[in-house]
Amino acid sequence: MRKTLVLASVLTCAISINAQDPATKNSGTPAAPGATSPAIVITPTSTPTELARAALQAQGGEKFRNVQNMILRGSAQLYAPNSIQSLPGSFSIVTSGDKLRMDIDARPAFVFKQIYDGQNSYSSMPTVQVPPLPRFGLAVLLRYDQPGYKVTALPDKKKLRAFRIEDPDGFITDFFIDSTNARIMSFLGYYQGITFGIENTKFKEVDGVLVPMSFSQRFEMPIGAFFAEFNVKDVKLNQALAEDAFAIPH
Repeated sequence: MRKTLVLASVLTCAISINAQDPATKNSGTPAAPGATSPAIVITPTSTPTELARAALQAQGGEKFRNVQNMILRGSAQLYAPNSIQSLPGSFSIVTSGDKLRMDIDARPAFVFKQIYDGQNSYSSMPTVQVPPLPRFGLAVLLRYDQPGYKVTALPDKKKLRAFRIEDPDGFITDFFIDSTNARIMSFLGYYQGITFGIENTKFKEVDGVLVPMSFSQRFEMPIGAFFAEFNVKDVKLNQALAEDAFAIPH
């Protein structure tokens, strides 16, 4: 049961890859109609802020900021610490601003539901605790240029450039981006003594927005590291969602 609960945490942390905040969607200066995005340029002297700007641009820039919602569906392989035996399943993640709904189906061993309606959260396993959506990952990158956020340098990792974003409350996410195209290859978040990270291996551009199609999640805990592999098979942006899409069960 303990392993199952933490596997649920691993899966829930993966929602951060597309979480967005409505307050950031229309920030910045919108591109003029028909305008093309400037070329992404990274040099050895690029500052941490310039790296963050390039990473956001690689995600789609204003198109990424203005995504109303995103739906990801696919398959997952879950691994407990020191285990080579995976638990296969399927997943569905819906995000809209800070709202999310995630369903995991690995029957008969495991079924999990997580909902956050922007204010309140629900988990089919109440003991599962995960970081708030705005605290890590791409939700933090969307806010990098807002007051109270700090962008600082990190040592490069092989061919990846690195930078750190700290939010006004001291939560941090470390980003590692491709030195040629600024795509986010991995990021690490830290929350209540736990380290979790995502590593992207395959991308697809959907309506001008960069979406990770294959990625892995690592969740470091005192009892060991839990690992999950995700393969996205279907992506939809800006769909008409049901009014009860993020309704919390009573």
